[in-house]
Formats: sequence, structure tokens, C-alpha cells
Amino acid sequence: MTLIYSPGYQRFLARLRQAREEAGLLQREVGRWLGRPQSFVSKCESGERRVDAEDLRRFAKLYRKPVAFFLPDEEEADQGGAP
Repeated sequence: MTLIYSPGYQRFLARLRQAREEAGLLQREVGRWLGRPQSFVSKCESGERRVDAEDLRRFAKLYRKPVAFFLPDEEEADQGGAP
């Protein structure tokens, strides 16, 4: 199944994975920290599962990134790239 998302949400998904990789963490490690299975992290990163605000806050804390890192900046949002 192919999932289609706005350019802004696609950027969000790429940043979510990028942040995990920069933190040097595996999906299973993130899942363990979140109290979720590895598949939860995989589905979030692939877009199969939408990330809610609380999960985003927890990802950001674990990856040591500000929440704003994951969101399009104002210029991207003005161009219709908001997630």
C-alpha cells in the first residue's frame, strides 16, 4: 500500500527518522524507551501511523531536538507544506 502525504508531512517523516539516526538509536531502543513495540516506531517513521502531539514531544525529548526541528518553518508552511 502506497501512502501519499503532503510535502510538509513527508518532510516531517524524514526529520523524524533523521533525528533518531543522529541520536544513534535503533527503532527497538526507541520503542523500549517509549514503552511501545519497535513496530510502533517503524509505523510512525513510514507514515503508516500518524504521530500525535504527545508522541512528538516524547520523540523530541529522547532525540534531544526541539519540537520545532520536526515541523516546517514558516516559509515552508506558507507554501502549503504544513503537515
